[in-house]
Amino acid sequence: MDVMPLLLLVAGSAAVAAAARRTPAPAPLLLVAVGLAVSYIPGVPSYTLDPHVVLPLLLPPLLYTSASDSSYLDLRAQLRPVALLSVGYVLFATVVVGWAAYVIVPGLPLPAALVLGAVVAPPDAVAATAVARRVGLPSRITTILQGESLLNDATAITAYKVALGAAVGEGATWAGGIGEFALAAVGGVGVGLILMAPLHWLRTHLNEPLLQNTLSLLIPFVAYGVAEQAHASGVLAVVVVALYLGHRAWEVDFATRLQEEAVWKMVAFVLESAVFALIGLQLPIVLQRLGEYEGVSAVWYAVAVFLVVVVARFVWVYPATFLPRLLSKRIRAREENPTWRGAMVTSWAGMRGVVSLAIAFAIPSTMADGPRNLILFLTFTTVIGTLVVQGVTLPPLIRLLRFPGRDRQAETLAEANAQAQASRAAEARLDDLLSDERNALPPPLVDRLHTVLERRRNAVWERLGQVNPVTGESVDDTYRRLSREMISAEREVFVRLRDHRYIDDEMLRALLRRLDLEEAAAFREAG
Repeated sequence: MDVMPLLLLVAGSAAVAAAARRTPAPAPLLLVAVGLAVSYIPGVPSYTLDPHVVLPLLLPPLLYTSASDSSYLDLRAQLRPVALLSVGYVLFATVVVGWAAYVIVPGLPLPAALVLGAVVAPPDAVAATAVARRVGLPSRITTILQGESLLNDATAITAYKVALGAAVGEGATWAGGIGEFALAAVGGVGVGLILMAPLHWLRTHLNEPLLQNTLSLLIPFVAYGVAEQAHASGVLAVVVVALYLGHRAWEVDFATRLQEEAVWKMVAFVLESAVFALIGLQLPIVLQRLGEYEGVSAVWYAVAVFLVVVVARFVWVYPATFLPRLLSKRIRAREENPTWRGAMVTSWAGMRGVVSLAIAFAIPSTMADGPRNLILFLTFTTVIGTLVVQGVTLPPLIRLLRFPGRDRQAETLAEANAQAQASRAAEARLDDLLSDERNALPPPLVDRLHTVLERRRNAVWERLGQVNPVTGESVDDTYRRLSREMISAEREVFVRLRDHRYIDDEMLRALLRRLDLEEAAAFREAG
């Protein structure tokens, strides 16, 4: 196996993603653009999206890291709008886009058109949520977009299987499709519910952070694989497990959490970068397979399908946002009042991604070559069109709509009050422990414990303090900088002592790790 193409893909996509952080363009869009440009450079390897790699090997970790970073409580509070998008909208888009393609493209069979509808139905909100965080979109809309992207793949894959069965003559029926969807959904959630408690028990009872992190890397693949073996939705199984483990991550050892956070940030960065670069790199492959539909007619079909995809989301989102409130007094009482601006952003944030392309590449050769190649082409143009058109215009749209910004002072006050309550509990616990003679400590160490607690309690309040007129720093910034300078001075001494053979490398690593943990604690403490 030649590993050089894989190394080039990972290194190149990581470099582009890193460069994107210095530009106003979102990283996913820049990666797709560079992939499109690079795909025609002579000598660049051919990167064909293999659905047998993307779906079982790339999708689970991406879902896991996104779901574990999400808020279970926030998603539960927005469950109704999330369900309307991840299930209702996906099925609606499958039918609408499929019917439109059947009408627009002469000779395209309706079952094949519905396959296309299912393939392009699920939005991939990775780019949308990245833009949302960058521009400061309200947390409710961000939660809805995240929840949709976590759950809609399960609906789309099931709809795709049903439509594909009809397209290749396997006699699929709507009743059978509904049954398959119910089995996939209930089975996927069931597998997740069965696995989540034992996996959490293992995470909290393994004593080695290295083993715990190894288990963490295996969890999404275990959940996905077990569910797929049971003919259930691997997507839902991964999401259920990740939400549970993320909600209870505080019960895991601190060393494991520190390592896990760093590992999963790296994994998500590498995979997301490679995935969006792969989208752009598919252009030559897609065009080679176009066949009988090439030319001006293919461009017209692509534009028409793209417009139908965009308009269909508006047609679904606005009624789904406002009609339930009009019809249900209970919903009006329990849920926050939505705005037309929120519905506008949710409608426009319907960018498609790598899952749609992977499903399109998975269409078997038993389907006629003409419809199969056209579906692949229209999927590619829809993915690129939504990423470029909607992705580029989403930030200006959000700024134009002038959403109310986050109240940083109110958030800091809430954090300070929470820290004050926690500090009081910690102080009471410390006094209780020190009353036991088995926990006797010299007075300087007792004072140090109280000082650390006092510093943590005051750190948040100090963010509201005045700015240093000389340096322009807040008290918080100055504290963090001085802490780093002190630790840096200690680190230099340790290295110098190692170089003079006063201590060995093993002791140096132990001392540096202690300093690293203290620096991380100071950084987090300062906010």
